[in-house]
Amino acid sequence: MSAARPTSASATVGGPTLVERAALVGLVTGGARRVDAEHSLEELGGLADAAGARVVLRVLQDRPKPDPATFLGSGKVEVLAHAAAEADADLVIFDNELSPAQLRELSKRLDRTVVDRTQLILDIFAKRARTREGKLQVELAQLRYLLPRLVGSREALSRLGGGIGTRGPGETKLEADRRRIRVRMKTLQDEIDIVRRRRAQLRERRHKVDVPTVALVGYTNAGKTTFFNRLTRADAAASNALFVTLDPLVRRVDLPDRRELLLSDTVGFIDRLPHTLVAAFRATLEETADADLVLHVIDASNPERERHVAAVTRVLEEVGAIQVPRVEVYNKIDRLSPDERRRVQEADPSALLISAHTGAGIDDLLDSVAARLALDQERVTVELDLANAVHADRLAWLYRHATVHSHATMGDRATLEADVPRRLLPLIGLATPVAKKTGSRRA
Repeated sequence: MSAARPTSASATVGGPTLVERAALVGLVTGGARRVDAEHSLEELGGLADAAGARVVLRVLQDRPKPDPATFLGSGKVEVLAHAAAEADADLVIFDNELSPAQLRELSKRLDRTVVDRTQLILDIFAKRARTREGKLQVELAQLRYLLPRLVGSREALSRLGGGIGTRGPGETKLEADRRRIRVRMKTLQDEIDIVRRRRAQLRERRHKVDVPTVALVGYTNAGKTTFFNRLTRADAAASNALFVTLDPLVRRVDLPDRRELLLSDTVGFIDRLPHTLVAAFRATLEETADADLVLHVIDASNPERERHVAAVTRVLEEVGAIQVPRVEVYNKIDRLSPDERRRVQEADPSALLISAHTGAGIDDLLDSVAARLALDQERVTVELDLANAVHADRLAWLYRHATVHSHATMGDRATLEADVPRRLLPLIGLATPVAKKTGSRRA
C-alpha cells in the first residue's frame, strides 16, 4: 500500500470544483501476474481522473480469491480504512465489480463511499453523454446496475446525486420502489428500440444508394477521433482522456478513386466493459456489425496494446461484428523509433501504420480501404436505350456509383462494361455478368 501522486484536478466554468479524493484498490488472485494488476490499477486511475477525482492512495492485495463478504481480507479492510482516513480519501474505488453484499459491507466498514469499476465507468458515461440517445442509454445501464443493489434498503439512496458513482438518473427516480424502476427501464428500452429501428432504416437507405460504410473501433484513447477528424476534415472533440466520444459520428470520406464512403466513429472500448453498457449501447454498436469494413485503431505506442486488442475483440464478438472484414491500424507511430515500427510491422505484416496526428500513412490507408471495398463488386455489361428517360438516368447512376471500364454508343443504344457493387445489381437491371466475382464482403 502506498500513497500515489495526485493525477489532475477537474475544473468547471463558473466557480470552484469540489474534487473528490480517491483511494484505488486492486486484487491479485490465483495465477494472475502482479504486473497486470498494476497496469489495471493504473488504468483505473485514468478512469478516476476522467470522473473528476484525484487519486491519493493505491492498494494492491495478493490472495487466492476474493473474500465473498468483503472482497479483501478482513484484516486488509481494517488497514485500508486507516490508510484512507490518513489520506483523507472521500471515496474508495475497487478495480472489480462488487456484489451487492460486498458493496454494503465495505461501505459500512470503511465509512466512506465505495464505488466499483463498473459504477465508475457508468458515472463517466453519464458525465459525457450529450445527446438524448446517449443519455437514455446511460440511464438504462445505470438502472440495470443499481436495481439488484437496492434490495429494499434506503441507505444506498441517501447518497445519490452527490458525487462520483451517483450521476445520471438522480434521486427522484431511484428513491422509488423496484416496481417503478422496472417501469422506467421498460420506458427507456422502448425509446431505445425506436432509435434502433430508425438506425436500421438509415442503414438500409445507405445500402440502396451504394455508400459503403466503414466503422472505427478501438480501445478508449487509441486516437480514433483524431483519425476520424483527419479523414473527414471534421472537428469532433478529441482529447487525451478516456471516453471522450460517446455519441456516434458519421461523415463522408472521399477515396482516391473518386468513390465515397461513410465513416463512423464509435465509443471507445475498454477491458471489462460493463455488460449493462454493451446491452444499452447495442443500437449504436450495431452500426459496427453492419459495416462493410472495420478499421481497428490501435495505440502502437502503448505497451499494453495486446491486452487492448484482446478486449476490443471480445466486444466485437459480443455485438456480432466479429465476422465483418477488419483491418488493424496501428496509430501514433510518430511516438515509435524506426526499430519499434519495424517490429510492429513484422509482428503483423497486414497491418497499416499511421499517425493521425502528423498524417503519416494516411494515403496508403485510403488506398488499402479502396482496394478492400472494391472486392464487393462484380463486372457486368449493361445495355441501355438512351431515348428512354429511365435508362438515361441509369447511365448517370452508373457513372456515379460504379467504375465504368468501357462505354460504346450507337445511335440511341449504349453498351457499358462496369464494376458494380454486388448488392446494387438488382437496382439497375439489364446487367449481364462478364466475369466472375472478384471477391465478397465477408472475404
